[in-house]
Amino acid sequence: MTETAVTETAFDRRMLEALICPVSQGRLDYDAARQELVSKAAGLAYPIRDGIPVMLVDEARRLDP
Repeated sequence: MTETAVTETAFDRRMLEALICPVSQGRLDYDAARQELVSKAAGLAYPIRDGIPVMLVDEARRLDP
């Protein structure tokens, strides 16, 4: 099993029911390929590291307009 496969399986998708974007207070979408939680409303993608979402604006990637 590769390191990427371990990381992908470590994120529990049920967490999406409890998590919201700290900026928009809106829904997040899970991007398995990039290991990110995406807030379309805020235009940000929050990284998932070792199965843990990093919900800090300073760590988020800005989405292309």
